[in-house]
Amino acid sequence: MNKNWPQISLGNVLKRVKDEVAIEDEQIYARLTIRMNGKGIVLRDRVPGFEIGTKRQFLARTGQLVLSKIDARNGAFGIVSADGDNAVITGNFWLFDADKDRLLPAYFNYLTKTPTFVEFCLRASEGTTNRRYLQEDQFLAQTIMLPPLAEQQRVVARIEELSATIQEARLLRQQAAEEVKVLWRLGASRVLERAEKDFPLRTLSDAVVIRGGGTPSKANPFYWSGPIPWVTPKDMKVREIYDAVDHISDQATAESPAKLIDPGAVLIVVRGMILLHTVPSAVLRVPATINQDMKALIPRPGLLPEYLCALLWALNKRFLVLVEKSTHDTRKLETPVLLRAEIPVPPLSEQCRIVSDLDRLQAEIDALKHKQAETAAELDALIPSILDKAFRGEL
Repeated sequence: MNKNWPQISLGNVLKRVKDEVAIEDEQIYARLTIRMNGKGIVLRDRVPGFEIGTKRQFLARTGQLVLSKIDARNGAFGIVSADGDNAVITGNFWLFDADKDRLLPAYFNYLTKTPTFVEFCLRASEGTTNRRYLQEDQFLAQTIMLPPLAEQQRVVARIEELSATIQEARLLRQQAAEEVKVLWRLGASRVLERAEKDFPLRTLSDAVVIRGGGTPSKANPFYWSGPIPWVTPKDMKVREIYDAVDHISDQATAESPAKLIDPGAVLIVVRGMILLHTVPSAVLRVPATINQDMKALIPRPGLLPEYLCALLWALNKRFLVLVEKSTHDTRKLETPVLLRAEIPVPPLSEQCRIVSDLDRLQAEIDALKHKQAETAAELDALIPSILDKAFRGEL
C-alpha cells in the first residue's frame, strides 16, 4: 500500500442523513439498538407505534454508519446490516451515508472496528466525565488515509481471507476443546468399568445416607445475614465446594429446612434444567446448607467421598438416563430412583489408588486446557492486529 495516499477528512466521504418519520400508533416498527465496545448494531425488537414513547424517529438504511452521540466514545457505533433496513432509531443516534464512489462500504465497516475509530470518537467528544457528547463537526474533521477503490477492495479481500483462516483455526480449537471435555470421562469410565468387574456392587441406598435441603423464608432478613454457605445448583460449577454465592444464618438452620451439613458429603443436583445434559456433583469441604434442588450423599464407612464424586462424574451418562420430566417441563432425579443405582465399592486402598489415577489424568487435561486458552487468546488478538496493519498501510 502506498503510504503517500492522501489523508481525507471523514466529512469529505460521510454525509449526515436525517430521514425523519412520524410514529403512527397502529403501525409496526423495527427498532435498532447499538452495543458498546464496537460490537455493532442489532435489531432491538418489533413493536406497534403506540408502545414507542418518542414519536419523532429516524429511518436507518442498509450500509449507513450509526453513531451514538452519547456513547460513541465507548464504542457505540456500527454499520446497518440488511436486516436493519428501514428500522427506526431515536435522535440520540446519528446516521451517515458514505460516498460509495470514494469509500467502499466494506472497507469502511472494517475501519469502524479499529481502535483508531474509537480514538476519532473520543477526540470528537466534549463535556464533563459523565456527560460527554459527540461533536459532529469535530468527528467529521478526523482524517483517514484513503486509497483508491481498487486498493480498498484488495485490502477487504485480504482481511476476509485472513479472517476465514482464523475462523477455521478457531473452529478446530473448539473441536479440540470438546474432545478434551470427554477425555477425563472416558479415562475415568475405563478405570471404573474395571472396578465394576473386580469388586462388588452396592446400591447407593446401602452406600450413603441421603439428606435434602430447603430455602429459608425470604421474608425474614435475619435468615439471610449469616456466614453459612447455602449451596444451590448455580454453585455446582466445581468439583469441590468451599463457599457459595448465598449465605444464611444459624437462626435459619434452626428454624428452616436448610440444615447444616458436615464436610465430606457429596452434593448432587437433583432438579433443574441442567439435568438435560449433566448431573453435577461436588465434594463439600466446609459446613454448609443446600436448597431443595440438591441432595447431600453422606458416605457410609468404607466409601471415600472423593471416590464417590469421581464415580458420579465418570458414570454421568448412566445417571442422566434416570432423569425425568417434572412440572413446567423442568427435569428431576427422584430420590428412590437415585438410591437404586448401583456403584462398585472396592477396598479403601483401591479407592485411593483410583482417585490418585484420576487426579493425574485431570492434571494432564488441565494442562491441555491451559494451552487451548492461550491459543484462543492468540486467535482473538489476530483480527485487531490485522485491521491495525491494514489501516496503517502495512497489509
